[in-house]
Amino acid sequence: MYTVISFFFMVWYCVKGYNLMVGLAIMAMVWMSLALVGNYFSPNPAMEGQGLIDVLTHIYAMGPAEYAKSILVNVFFGAFFGRVLVDSGIAATLIRKVVELGGDKPRITMSLLCIVTAIIFMSMTGIGPVISIAVIVLPILMSLGISAPIALFSFMGSIMAGIFANVVNFKQYQTIYAGFNPAAESYTYNDYFQIGMIGMVVSLVVVLVVANISMNKKKHYAMAAEVQSDSGDAPMISWLAVLIPVLDVVLLDIPIILGFMIAGIWALLFTGKLRGGYKEICRQFAKLFTDGATDVAPMVGFLMTLAMFNNFAAYASSYFSAIFGDFIPKTPLVLAIAFAILTPLGFLRGPLSLVGSGSAILAVVLAVNPTMPVAFLFPLFATTTIAPQHLDITQSWVAWGLGYTKVSSREYMKKSIPTGWVIGAIVCMITFLLYGNF
Repeated sequence: MYTVISFFFMVWYCVKGYNLMVGLAIMAMVWMSLALVGNYFSPNPAMEGQGLIDVLTHIYAMGPAEYAKSILVNVFFGAFFGRVLVDSGIAATLIRKVVELGGDKPRITMSLLCIVTAIIFMSMTGIGPVISIAVIVLPILMSLGISAPIALFSFMGSIMAGIFANVVNFKQYQTIYAGFNPAAESYTYNDYFQIGMIGMVVSLVVVLVVANISMNKKKHYAMAAEVQSDSGDAPMISWLAVLIPVLDVVLLDIPIILGFMIAGIWALLFTGKLRGGYKEICRQFAKLFTDGATDVAPMVGFLMTLAMFNNFAAYASSYFSAIFGDFIPKTPLVLAIAFAILTPLGFLRGPLSLVGSGSAILAVVLAVNPTMPVAFLFPLFATTTIAPQHLDITQSWVAWGLGYTKVSSREYMKKSIPTGWVIGAIVCMITFLLYGNF
């Protein structure tokens, strides 16, 4: 019972917006203590044959080590590539071309910017690249007469759409899932790609519909938006760098790190950045990687504590299963409907968010449904994580955007929560239709 109380405390902690890295570290220690005490009175099957040092090693050593091996290198190289797109001018060029194409038509320009932003964030990651793109896109949208709340919502919604098909995020969620079910290690990005692209398209459509409905013609005026450039446009051939990582993985089955390296070199080569001799090129690569690492440093700390939290959730799952097990659906249709209805519980790092307090729920669902395939369960948890989290005020770049645009969190959430719910519900039901017959 104390473990369950602590779980709801964790949900409350996330809702209040306190530091998640510290919160997860605290919860790992609290749950470890409770489980060790509980194991003393009633043996825990997950701890059978393990002493105190074995348990501590599994949580505090094996957890972060296994996580680092499988995900952190992808995060760092993804952040490096994000910096390449920003510093090479490719991202800004794509945005400028979209603005030129949309001209003085706010709705068309907004739609085109959202589509391009989603495509860019199929590969990019980290708050640094997000802010670098945001300080270009948001002023353009607002210069077209689009109100700040709608501009911020549509931009953040387009990032969320791209994350559905983002390779780095896929690896992150796959690693969390594999901590409870090793079968997920053989579930590849190629296996996920179909539902990821469907999630991306559904998200873009819903976000743009909500944004357009929210636009009041009386409050908007049309004017030609201009994007200043100090370095000129990046050559068209360099734009392909945005898609190279995804194409490499999907079409050629190339490891994603190599994909990021190839795309980065392609971008720098065709934008004329590989100049100045060998030493200068090496210095440039080192700077790009350092800046990228800085962008994702808070995320890395969070992921390390999340790994500890996840490893301990495996020990706590038997307690949660005993209490909540009877309430967990055991058929694919009912489970998909439950996820669709409960998608809002992924907001505020809630119990359906894998990067919040949801890993314990994942452990329970897997314990109750041990034979359900990864191809069905993984997209459900990915959906209730991505759709709410990347529209959520606890997301770092959303919090930054609220401050940058001076939009109130309440005004933003009026659009973000219903939108995330609708997107999650649609994608959950599509997941059942595609993967629920097994």
